[in-house]
Amino acid sequence: MSKRQAFNPYLPSWEYIPDGEPYVFDGRVYVYGSHDLYNGWVFCMGDYVCWSAPVDDLSDWRYESVIYPRCADPMNKDGKMCLYAPDVTVGPDGRYYLYYVLDKISIISVAVCDTPAGKYEFYGYVHYPDGTRLGDREGDEPQFDPGVLTEGDRTYLYSGFCGIGDKSRTGSKVVVLDKDMLTVLEGPLPIAPGSQYSADTEYEGHAFFEASSIRKVDGKYFFIYSSEVMHELCYAVSDSPLGGFKYKGVLVSNADIGIDSYKPTDMSMAYAANDHGSIVEINGEWYIFYHRHTNNTWFSRQGCAEKLVRTADGFAQAEITSCGLNGGPLKGCGEYPAYIACHLFTEKHELYVGVPGAPRIMQDGRDGDENEGYLGHISDGTTAGFKYFDCKGVNSFSVTTRAYADGDFEVRTSYDGDVLAKIHIIGTNVWETYTTDIAIPDGINAIYLTYRGTGSPQLKSFALGCK
Repeated sequence: MSKRQAFNPYLPSWEYIPDGEPYVFDGRVYVYGSHDLYNGWVFCMGDYVCWSAPVDDLSDWRYESVIYPRCADPMNKDGKMCLYAPDVTVGPDGRYYLYYVLDKISIISVAVCDTPAGKYEFYGYVHYPDGTRLGDREGDEPQFDPGVLTEGDRTYLYSGFCGIGDKSRTGSKVVVLDKDMLTVLEGPLPIAPGSQYSADTEYEGHAFFEASSIRKVDGKYFFIYSSEVMHELCYAVSDSPLGGFKYKGVLVSNADIGIDSYKPTDMSMAYAANDHGSIVEINGEWYIFYHRHTNNTWFSRQGCAEKLVRTADGFAQAEITSCGLNGGPLKGCGEYPAYIACHLFTEKHELYVGVPGAPRIMQDGRDGDENEGYLGHISDGTTAGFKYFDCKGVNSFSVTTRAYADGDFEVRTSYDGDVLAKIHIIGTNVWETYTTDIAIPDGINAIYLTYRGTGSPQLKSFALGCK
């Protein structure tokens, strides 16, 4: 039985799990993240859930159910606070420890479980030896977005948030925890500076904002974080988990800023905002997990992943694609859902979400309704891009659309390339498919669809027909 293809987002189109921290446990990839809602009005409104996939089939994601409800913390019994981005580590006792921060509390909570994705139980709060909670002591900075790494009897816990213009927040910091996973033995120690303290340092322009994450790669410690521009995940490297981190570069931008192989470096190819994620090695290959924004809002984010290319001292920046975990391009034949668009822009190439009337990835129904996503709010000049396809003998192209419209979808293999075909559509209140002849060159190609016309069509899918 052949495997299914893997897309971005890697989870179902109706699931919204940002801030992904990926780990391999016992032959499966587990992703721990916060939980947005479709049409949510703030970040992280849902309970913690977990998804996992076998390492030999990254298209086969399994829902592991709720692993920790928002009301499980003694300080949140009424559920009025949200569970922000968590991280997980295996303690010296072999159990799995979940670290998190509630949205109005500046301390770090911990839950524990005997299995990677079982029912986590509240365990305690990170504290100093005298019992004072980390974040409550005079001089402590508020805790946020914990990242954890355990080696032997010691756990390294990273945390911090640095808003632009806030001099009270200095950067990400690390503490060392005892084998009880709660008691601070050392720190807080500085790791990476925020924007108010990065001038004349290697971090300037890419200063720490949030999303602390830590991994060990070939004996060195890689600190991954979201920078002051928000749409990028950067990294710094050190020989020690306690300091000396040297800035190395960008791992991914959810607008593809910094990629110049097919466009100008600073051109935005998607509506972006904050980012959060980390790296993981799967079957000898390294991947970066990150998130994208849907529904033209900050608050409905979805997990994506891309393969990383090793360099002499780290990783090159990954290009955002539709085929992230697929192991290569998608088949250049057959039907594909439009929600796998990795690029979505108008002629203005605006960077951040929230532009009135902007095109967006959306779905019918409410959060939890298992309805496949589609592209909506398309207007004259909107372009959606999909990457990449291994094309052989493609001789027809179809789009499935609905809603009031009268115009053409232009098909290209680069965002500014020649028009290979035009597909005329007419608005209907049901999904209708329109087809035209086309000759797409054999080889690895992107697909770009630009709408020219009146109205605001919705795009459910497209199909490449082959000889």
